[in-house]
Amino acid sequence: MTARDAISLWDASAQEADYRAPLTEEARVDVVIVGGGFTGLSTALHCAETGLRAHVLEAEQIGYGGSGRNCGLVNAALWLPPQQVREKLGQTYGPRFIKKFGSGPEYVFSLIEKHQIRCEVTRTGTIHAAHGPRGFADLQARHEEWQRLGEPVDLLGRREVSELIGTDHFHGGLVDHRCGTINPMGFCRGLARAALAAGATISTGTRATKLRRDGDLWKVETDRGVLTAKAVVLGTNAYTDGLWPDLDRQFTIINYFQLATTPLGREADYILPGRQGLWDTGQIMFNLRRDAFDRLLIGSMGKVIGTKDSGLSHRWARKQIARLFPRLGPVAFEEAWHGQIAMTPDHLPRIHELDTNLFTPIGYNGRGITTGTMFGATMAGLLTGMDRADLPLPMTSPRPVPSAPIMSRLYQSAFTANQILKAI
Repeated sequence: MTARDAISLWDASAQEADYRAPLTEEARVDVVIVGGGFTGLSTALHCAETGLRAHVLEAEQIGYGGSGRNCGLVNAALWLPPQQVREKLGQTYGPRFIKKFGSGPEYVFSLIEKHQIRCEVTRTGTIHAAHGPRGFADLQARHEEWQRLGEPVDLLGRREVSELIGTDHFHGGLVDHRCGTINPMGFCRGLARAALAAGATISTGTRATKLRRDGDLWKVETDRGVLTAKAVVLGTNAYTDGLWPDLDRQFTIINYFQLATTPLGREADYILPGRQGLWDTGQIMFNLRRDAFDRLLIGSMGKVIGTKDSGLSHRWARKQIARLFPRLGPVAFEEAWHGQIAMTPDHLPRIHELDTNLFTPIGYNGRGITTGTMFGATMAGLLTGMDRADLPLPMTSPRPVPSAPIMSRLYQSAFTANQILKAI
């Protein structure tokens, strides 16, 4: 893999080997899983560990979608504060979801340790940084609730958070010690390696084109042959296409872009010296982190616009870095990329039952690493007799969002305008 044909920096730099093998023969299995990202590979791994014959179909390469384009922050729970999660899900599912997904990072880290996945893991937390006084007030309310729940989350004032980040531009921050960072493509490929070792089959470069019932079984037609299965899991999330009617209209697409500098060396050691990942409270969020090779990564909502060096997104990134870290001086960029996020109207994920033995977890709202990984384990549980009453949130049927295409375009226009304004 060369940087020239990589879909992201993570694709070019991951230590875990890529795996590519198209479908070569038709087969009958217990479960066909469409999508070779966090959800699909976690589902395959957990199914295979229970003895199910699992077969993953990936149209492109492992981690091609949001999984390999992720910014790599292993965050706990959701963007929503726990108070709102409880309010939206009720007293049965709300507390259960908060507790389970609050432990999401620990579950991801346990899989990394168990399978010795090489993905540049750090476990020094993440920083939710206040972009202004209103943002800090929001963090205070979140901190109060996390403290009530007994979680290791600290609220820091401006001076303390400045020391952690290396800039005094933030009004404070919430440090979540449960969290960390990874190379997301490395994690994705490590899940694939573990799933293969457990007995799963993975076919890349193989697109699922049609699903049809055949008695009690499913026929999954592809551009390379047909697989027959007792059950099907669609793990495509924001990269869902027209394989199942209206499934790609369950969410609004949000694009998110990243730029990575060349390795900066010791002169940048004052920036995030603890290697925490950072995301802010701004309405148009941005993130910041350093990788294992001392690159500085910065990103925000929207697409990469323009070419290298002179493009709008590169000008935006230079401007933000100069504003935050003026003593750093000019920087050069090595990679730029963007991916898609599936945003639901209430910012909660879903587990849809589309038909008998046909499921899809979907709508991760930017929390794909933990949500996809944990939902993979949940899918395996469902297929091996798990009581649906024990799900982390209720099983639902799809409800298309009529305004989704329009909202996606409106958001993209707003994000482009934000880049223009902040690049000046």
